[in-house]
Amino acid sequence: MSLVRLNIKGISYSQTQNGAYALILNEVDGDRKLPIVIGAFEAQSIAIALEKEIRPPRPLTHDLFKNFADRFDVIVKQVIIHKLVDGVFFSSLICERDKIEEIIDARTSDAIALALRFEAPIFTYKNILDKAGIYLKVNPSSDDENETKEDSILMDDVMAGELEPAIRDNYGDKSIDELEKLLDEAVANEDYEKAAHIRDEISKRK
Repeated sequence: MSLVRLNIKGISYSQTQNGAYALILNEVDGDRKLPIVIGAFEAQSIAIALEKEIRPPRPLTHDLFKNFADRFDVIVKQVIIHKLVDGVFFSSLICERDKIEEIIDARTSDAIALALRFEAPIFTYKNILDKAGIYLKVNPSSDDENETKEDSILMDDVMAGELEPAIRDNYGDKSIDELEKLLDEAVANEDYEKAAHIRDEISKRK
């Protein structure tokens, strides 16, 4: 079975499942997206890894794993989403130590959080993408009548092409100084998701 490389398109709050987030993986050499429902803690951990400039005051669980692995010369070489059963994705960490390769079972959300920290590529098998991959469209035109129903699937409102941010606060009326203060407060409170959005707003201003 051939492997397909994926990257992370974004994370958004799922309106259909309370406390759940939708992680969207994008086919590198194609247009399909692979949506995966993950928990709030894993969503925050992935968000903090994506936002390089935000440093938590204490290591998160996935940071601790990375520090532990670094100390004992363990490398995560790649992550493979290898199975889909009843809507649940199963993943493996391909690790290496002393040139010996090991395969470790992991939840997909944990595997991706670690892949980001190790800068390891993420893959899935083509048959999984064929089964669960979707096309997200922002404005489907009326000329697309011959396209399959699968092409216009909307996983839920937040995944309909334009992913809505999980944090809906409007920071447009805040000054840079106010945003910097809010950023410090969010990090101190370990609200990394909010911190990521504030950091985005600061980056736009600069």
